Amino acid sequence: MTILIDNRTARLAFLERQGLSRAPNLKLDKQALLGLIEDLGFVQVDSIQTVERAHHQILFSRNQTYRREDLAALLETDRALFEHWTHDAAIIPSGFFRYWKHRFLREEAAILARWQKWRGEGFDAVFEETYARVKEGGPVMAREIRHADHTSGGWWNWHPSKTALEYHWRTGRLAIAGRVNFQKVYDLTERVVPAHHHEPEVSHDEFVDWACRAALTRLGFATSGEIAAFFDLITPQEAKDWVAREAQDLQPVEVVTVDGRRRPSYALPDRLPGLLEPPQPPARIRVLSPFDPLLRDRDRAERLFGFNYRIEVFVPEPKRQFGYYVFPLLEGDRLIGRIDMKADRKAGVLAVKRLWLEPDVRASAGRLEKLDAELQRLARFTGVERVDYAKNWILTDNRGGQRSRDPKTGDMTE
Repeated sequence: MTILIDNRTARLAFLERQGLSRAPNLKLDKQALLGLIEDLGFVQVDSIQTVERAHHQILFSRNQTYRREDLAALLETDRALFEHWTHDAAIIPSGFFRYWKHRFLREEAAILARWQKWRGEGFDAVFEETYARVKEGGPVMAREIRHADHTSGGWWNWHPSKTALEYHWRTGRLAIAGRVNFQKVYDLTERVVPAHHHEPEVSHDEFVDWACRAALTRLGFATSGEIAAFFDLITPQEAKDWVAREAQDLQPVEVVTVDGRRRPSYALPDRLPGLLEPPQPPARIRVLSPFDPLLRDRDRAERLFGFNYRIEVFVPEPKRQFGYYVFPLLEGDRLIGRIDMKADRKAGVLAVKRLWLEPDVRASAGRLEKLDAELQRLARFTGVERVDYAKNWILTDNRGGQRSRDPKTGDMTE
């Protein structure tokens, strides 16, 4: 029998699966942090630090007792986490490493073909030489082995040894041993990922089964396409075939989208109680990272929350609708708007440029006070002293009224 999940219940269930229904002030020690990341499946890594790097903000938005040094210890000392690729660079529980070996095998041929088009013939000439350099000389950063006459640039201008290091990392021969000013330190995988995480070997069928079940557990409910996209480990066809094979042991559900449509999906039967009676999330407003896992699947987020969100980093400035790096705002179980701001660490300021609320969200004094409280928390986390609001920070509510914050007194005005 197919079970109907109404839209609000679906939103609440997905928030719970994404760790956003937990008490944000409950003490998060190192072991609890590892548990949170295991529950999420992975945490995306990104270099942009407009306010805070993505992985730190993702974790802080779920628990504001999160400490960066605990994450560093889990990665670089305990080796309970490792860095690799899902749909993008991510921090992943080391307990999942044995499954990533299947990704390494798939990546090898695909990357060679793709990168040859990018780099041209002979781009792999220093691959073995670079690997030998790490094997014999120990951990290394790309800058330590580049040629003196190479001009630095983005990924499109990697020097040959950097290309080799990234290739060996993407295909599993090297791992990230740590970071220095966010630059990767590469070492042999067997010197980074503890031996007990390499075994036992899993067959292809076991790998696909784990990838699908692990994804569905973290999504709560999903189509085969959403299952495949979660870790980006398996193909859509593999996920579709898995659903067909396991159909008798999966619970069919219909999820009501924000526009009232019913989307056929699947759930794991042992997860049904949590899906059908999910907890209420905290009522506070939280600033999410643009790379938050709640929004990673933009289409799914739009179907569930009615919130259209796109990152405009690579959009030319004149064509941006909002801004370079605009942060989504979550209040309870609703995505209520987005905010443009930047942490100016030299000035000690979290500078708020502009806030856009969704059309049906009222800019009440209470809501603005909750937002201010969250921004004060975020400012302390990023290490700045105060929050400054620009004179042109204007909030338009659903009555057509406007409110702004007096930049001198901080008072809200009509």
